[in-house]
This record gives sequence, structure tokens and C-alpha cells, in this order.
Amino acid sequence: MSWTPDYPRTVPERRPPGQGHLAVPGARPGPYRAGRRHAMSWTPDYPRTVPERRPPGHRPRAPRWTLGFDAPLSLVTSDYLALQCAGPDDPAVGPFLERVRACHTGRDGADAPEAWELLSFTDEAGRHNLVHLGYWRDATAHARWLATAPLPRWFAELDAAAVPFGAWHEVVQVPLDRVETIYSDPRRAFGLAACPGTRRESMTVNGYFGAARDRLPLSAIDPLEAAVPHRRRARPAASEGRRLRAECGHNTAVIRSGQYWQQAEGEQLADYTEALEPKLMAGMAHLREAADAEGTLSLRVMTSLDRETLRPLRETSVLGHFHTLAALEGWAAGHATHAAIYEHAIAKNRQYGEARTVVTWHEVFVLPRTAAFAYVNCHPATGILPYATSVLAVEPDGPAGDSPAAYGG
Repeated sequence: MSWTPDYPRTVPERRPPGQGHLAVPGARPGPYRAGRRHAMSWTPDYPRTVPERRPPGHRPRAPRWTLGFDAPLSLVTSDYLALQCAGPDDPAVGPFLERVRACHTGRDGADAPEAWELLSFTDEAGRHNLVHLGYWRDATAHARWLATAPLPRWFAELDAAAVPFGAWHEVVQVPLDRVETIYSDPRRAFGLAACPGTRRESMTVNGYFGAARDRLPLSAIDPLEAAVPHRRRARPAASEGRRLRAECGHNTAVIRSGQYWQQAEGEQLADYTEALEPKLMAGMAHLREAADAEGTLSLRVMTSLDRETLRPLRETSVLGHFHTLAALEGWAAGHATHAAIYEHAIAKNRQYGEARTVVTWHEVFVLPRTAAFAYVNCHPATGILPYATSVLAVEPDGPAGDSPAAYGG
């Protein structure tokens, strides 16, 4: 008996009415289901051949939730497109924001992301980065957006040798079986959870080292290992004045880990700013400083912005790229900085229960080999450039610049 992926059908089949299957002597009924429904949502599911990490009899110390989907999806997408410039008052910021807002209105908004955010951060070279982040459940809508929307067209048409700023575009697009999520509170939607057709559901696959791996459906049949060892490039990529395409290795892990304290007041606000946040920043500093040892390819601590006023919100998220999921797990399981973060969060969750106003969450994507990132006139430490397995210069194919389809996967 063989195993074949099988999904609940949401797209009409092409078989003419009344046409049955060809009878084959000895044929067995099948195929096995590749997904299962948990109450109201759908989750990919495989017969496990790789042992799970959950200890026998494990019971979590604190409740957690994960993201469920109302229907099967082929791919989920998170698209980071950013301006890299001197500061918030740089002349390039206004035109960038004009194109951002045009992507979400009128005809140009037809294939706009189902959820989107504006974020900013100062990078390791002191550059200001203003980031448009969009999420899609429909990969085809995302591809159309790349081809027609003002923001990706602007990026595609930049002349790297002439612009006085940098820009970068990183598209994370994976099948649903390469995604896992966790939330400390289900009452607010973060990241991918802000898309329609999703819901936060209670779970017990949490509270032990290896739980994130166990939540990845593909981990049931794939150890998600890297093909080659982790190493820094021998020479920095010559990036300024050029348009580059960078690739990372198979099974690179991308995590967006969020902290939300907008509603916190009094002792909970003080606890976050004076106790939890310093522990978080110490952990991030370690991952940056020990990048070669920890398998860190890139780490950005981003602040969420009000989309209308650009006012910083009391919300941050860390966008990290790691050589493998095992590299991320190694820090989580074995380093004091992660233990300090984890134990503090668990203690406060148990202390305040449902009254807890500081929310933590993350989403992890394990990338297949096809993932690609693009950079225009950026400094050589931008994104994954220091560790990219290959860096290619992209030559324009005409006066209008590169086809935006090249950047969407």
C-alpha cells in the first residue's frame, strides 16, 4: 500500500460527471489523508516516522495556543520589503510610504496582503530600515501583487548604481507543513494569525525542548537537517551599488518572535520594561555576538509602527534567520539567556493568568531550497548576505528594470 497526499477539495475537480475510476485488479482503497481536522480547523498530518520530542506523560506548565486554518492551503507567504536609509527623515521615506499606501487602496489593492504591518529598526551599520510586511494565504495573489502593485514595482525598477539609499526584499513562502506557531494569549491576532480563515486553538505541544519541532507537521517524516555545514562567507559580498540575489541553504529556519505590551500598566508594564525586556535583549545580543557558533544568519529587532502616524507602538518582534532549526533549538535548550527569558515569561503567566497584559508569540518557517532574497545598494552586513550560500548579481533586462516575478519565488 502506498501513501499519497490527499486534501479536502476546495477547487472543483475536472472529472466529467459519471466517470468513475478504472478498475485495477488487486487495487486497494486509498490514499491516506494528508491532513486532519481539529475541531474547526485543518492541519497537515503525516504518519510519523521520525520520533517526536515530547517526554512521556508531559503536561505543560502554562496554557498556549497555536494557529489553525479553516481550509487546506498550498503555500503561506510573509513578504518583507524595506527601505534602508540614513534616518526616519530621509527624503526617500515619503515616496516609499506613498507606494506602500497605494498598494492597499483602489485598483492597486486588488491582490493586497490579507494582513500587513509597518515596522522599523536600526541595523548593525546604523541605517534606518522601514519595513512593509505582508501576509498571504494565496500564493497566486501574492505573485500578482509582485507583478502589478506599486511597491514591488518600485523595488524592481530601482537603479542600484544611482539611488542614494538601499532597499531589500525577503519573501518567505512555504507549504503549511513547514510552519509552526505559538501564542501566550489567543485574544489578539499577531503576524500570520491576522489573516482571515485562521483561528487560535488551545494545544499541549508546548513547554518542553523540541516542542517547536514537534509542531511542524513535516517533522513527523523529515529531520529538517541542513545539507552542508554552517560557515561565514570568506569575503563580504560587494553589495553597494549593485543588485544582488542571495540564497540560503535548504531547511534554513526563520523565526518572527513577538512581544506586545501596549495594554500593560502599573506593575506589569514595569516588569516588562525593567525585567523581561532586558533579558530578551541580552539573548538577542548573544545570538548576534556568537553568530558563527549559534548558527545565526541574521537578527533584527523591529518595532511595530502605527500605520497612519508612524508612531512607535509598545510592540516589538525579532526576525531571525538560522542555519537550521537545530541551531535555534540549541540556543533555546542550552543557553542561560534563553532560560532567563523562558522562566520569567512562564512565572508571570502563572502569576497573572488571564489578567496578563504582556503577550508573547512566535511563528517559525523552515525554508525549502528555493527561497531567495534580494538587496539593492545595501551594506554588506544586511540580512543573510554574510552567510548566503551563493550571491548573484542581477542585470536589468530592459529600461524598466527587472521583472518583479524574479523576487517572489
